[in-house]
Amino acid sequence: MRILISGICGFVGSTLAKSLLASGRHTVAGFDNFIRPGSESNREELKKLGAKLFHTDLRAASDIDALPDADFIIDAAANPSVLAGVDGKTSSRQLVEHNLGGTVNLLEYCKARKAGFILLSTSRVYAIAPLAALPVAVQRDAFVPDATKPLPAGLTAAGLDESFSTGAPISLYGATKLASEAMALEYGETFAFPVFINRCGVLAGAGQFGRADQGIFAYWINSWRQKRPLKYLGFGGHGHQVRDCLHPRDLAPLLEKQFAAPKLAAADRLANFSGGAASAMSLKQLSDWCADRFGPHHVVADGTPRPFDIPWIVLDHAKGTRLWNWRPATSTPAILEEIARHAEQHTGWLDLSAPL
Repeated sequence: MRILISGICGFVGSTLAKSLLASGRHTVAGFDNFIRPGSESNREELKKLGAKLFHTDLRAASDIDALPDADFIIDAAANPSVLAGVDGKTSSRQLVEHNLGGTVNLLEYCKARKAGFILLSTSRVYAIAPLAALPVAVQRDAFVPDATKPLPAGLTAAGLDESFSTGAPISLYGATKLASEAMALEYGETFAFPVFINRCGVLAGAGQFGRADQGIFAYWINSWRQKRPLKYLGFGGHGHQVRDCLHPRDLAPLLEKQFAAPKLAAADRLANFSGGAASAMSLKQLSDWCADRFGPHHVVADGTPRPFDIPWIVLDHAKGTRLWNWRPATSTPAILEEIARHAEQHTGWLDLSAPL
């Protein structure tokens, strides 16, 4: 099968490309604009593995129209920061043009070529207000939902399921991804091509670009190893905030099934895929892991809140497991150790992938 990956030289795109190439069942092509620091580091390796690469601007319809035919597109290109467009460093217009306008350009490609479309979406399409107000308790230096108090609909100790609210506010980033989901499903229905929406938890692994707003696990481990300044921001400055953790290569078996899937009902084309509650970890717990691995390092307690921050978010992947017999395969300790070894082997990774 001919697979085309947007953002192929990013962390997620390159990881999936390597997995699909290793299967020997597909030809893989992809494109990137190479503006993200660190993306060039993946270019030569992918070319050696047999991927065909194109320098393409996702926002330019003419660039997308010039790409070769494919049977499926995997959309792994996005500005993935919840602070994008509001941090004073990035443009809200460019965020929308890239994350939403770019998706529409890819959908027009699929319409013309009758290609399938898989959107890698995000947990940040879920509503911020009920998550920010979530009643939590602290267990083993980590927030957990307080089951003694009423919890929002669609949320249990297992995580958020797909019925959890997606009402605004969800951040500009979340809004672009939610709108992309809706457009993808509408295009698929209207023009009769397969569409799947995979809402992913926090993706992490070796080679992830080391920015706190985009790859917190890689950023924290690399910074700890180099004894760079670290802070627990918000929530009292204790580091109790929790995220789940998923290696993107664990998505590859799911993608293989989606490539071959018959037409599904609309409700079955969207599901969560995450490491789930078993993978969840607080920043304080991550710091303890780093201390055991690299030795002690001081983290500053800073209770200053950040826009759109939430104390706890874990996705429940029960629907994805039911529909696709899918489960995460890589444990959080294994992901952290992989990142740590990469940090030891690439001592300048933070400077390369997230220059100040």
